[in-house]
Parts: sequence; structure tokens; C-alpha cells
Amino acid sequence: FDRKSATAFLPDFVLCPGNFVDFRLPGIKVQLFHGLGIEKESHYKIRHFFDIYCTSGPFVTERFKILQTKYKYFHIEETGWPKIDYILNYDSTDLKKKYAIPDDKTIILYAPTFSEKMESATELIPHLKNAIRDDEFWILKFHELMDKNIIAQIDDINADNIKIIETYDVTPLLHLADVMISDTSSVIYEFMVLNKPVVTYKTQSRIDKAINITDPGELRAAIDKALSESCTDRNNKQLSEINPYLDGRISENLINRLEEIHKHPENLPNHKKPLNLYRKIQIMYHERFRKGYLR
Repeated sequence: FDRKSATAFLPDFVLCPGNFVDFRLPGIKVQLFHGLGIEKESHYKIRHFFDIYCTSGPFVTERFKILQTKYKYFHIEETGWPKIDYILNYDSTDLKKKYAIPDDKTIILYAPTFSEKMESATELIPHLKNAIRDDEFWILKFHELMDKNIIAQIDDINADNIKIIETYDVTPLLHLADVMISDTSSVIYEFMVLNKPVVTYKTQSRIDKAINITDPGELRAAIDKALSESCTDRNNKQLSEINPYLDGRISENLINRLEEIHKHPENLPNHKKPLNLYRKIQIMYHERFRKGYLR
């Protein structure tokens, strides 16, 4: 990140998928979010950097409207989450060949969260061996922050049809899989936009979003249920609240909205942001020393 050249560019808007942005940059700061983590309270934490929040759907918008009433200085645009365009338009040709997966296998994707309070891997991994069938191929996608000792338990499963795939982009794996197993990870909603079934283990919010189990011994039966029944109604209900925009044009519409705001800046709130001195000092410290945790 080169702040000097970014400043010289004189942007009208600064689009941010993260929770922080350098306050010294010119332009209106826009929060796009880095995931559909709508079940975590941190998703709704106001850090006083952004002028506009682009929310993914009605459920999130309502939460931010409450915060807007409290803080008054920011504007909300319900646009959908831009990454959904990428997922829907992703070229899934020859993915099985790319990942060396047999054509005749049903693919199960296990993609747990890493959060200690929400992760399922500790309890589920010891039971995977009994859940895997010969006509299936299991892909395990762990978050890069997942405890390595937990991942190491996979070594106890001696099977040819299970593979850990390390990648920052989960999208091709979403297209590969027939069923996802997860917990309270936001990747669940990314999978849903492809209208595929999800099994959750001890999910902590919106329990009806998937086939939820609380006993590891129920995993096999839950997978069979997911493979045999339609998930369309369940997925549509969830997405109607979380991200109903599935036409592949979220990014285009978002830019159009920002262009309208640029033409009519008087429609933005005229209240000032709080001084936010502590976080601003954190930003400057992080830029200079390349360390420090931004909260």
C-alpha cells in the first residue's frame, strides 16, 4: 500500500473490503465487508472510518439502521455483497481434473470456521472416518488461522478419498462440492447462492439455515438427508434476508449507486465522525512499523 500515490490519485471514493482504512486518504470511505459474517457481532462494530456502508441484504440493513440512528453520520446502501458476482460467474470447467478428483465421486466439502468459540473441527474430525463412504470424495478446507494441532488429527484418517486443499480462494471448491459441512462460518451463505445443501454442526445462530446436528454421530445421516432432499426453499429463505441479489450485477449496481451519490453529495448526512483518535494512531503506527493489531 502506497499512501502517497493513493493520495495523489485523488479518489472520489475509497472502497474497502476490510474493517479499517487510512483516514488520511481523500474521498468518501465505503465499507464493502470482507464476508457475509452476519452472525458475528463484530460485523456490526462501528469503527468510525466509513461514510457509507454497503450492506448485503435486509437482515444486515436493519441492524445498521439502528446504528445509523445512534451515530447519525453515515449513509447505508443495500447493494448485496460484491463477491457474490464472482461466485456466480466463476468458470467451473474441468475443476475435477484440476484437483485430481474422480468424475464418479460425490464431493463433500468440510469448511469449518477457525474461531475457538465456534469451530467444529475438534469434535467432528475424529468422526469423519466413520462418515466417509467409498463413493464419495471429501475435500477439507481449513481457514489459514486454524490451529495446526487440530488439522494434524486428519493424519489419523487413512483414506485415499480425503484431501486437504490449501487455498485462499474457496470459490472453486464451492463449485466442486455437492454438499458442504460447516458450523457458523460465513462461507455457508456463499455456498447457498449455488443452491446446494449444507449440514451444520452446533451452529450458534440462525439454526434453521441448514440441516443442523449436535451429535457427531448424526453426521452421516445428515449428509444422506442433504443429498436426498431439496434445499431450495431453505436456501431461498435465508438468502432473501442475507443477500437476495443473485443476478451477477451487484458490483455494477453498487458503482451506479456511488455515481448517483457523487452527483448528489447533499443527500449524505452532514454530521461529523467522532475524533476516533486511538484508532487513527493505530493506523499510523501500523503504517510505519508494519505491526500492531487493529481492532
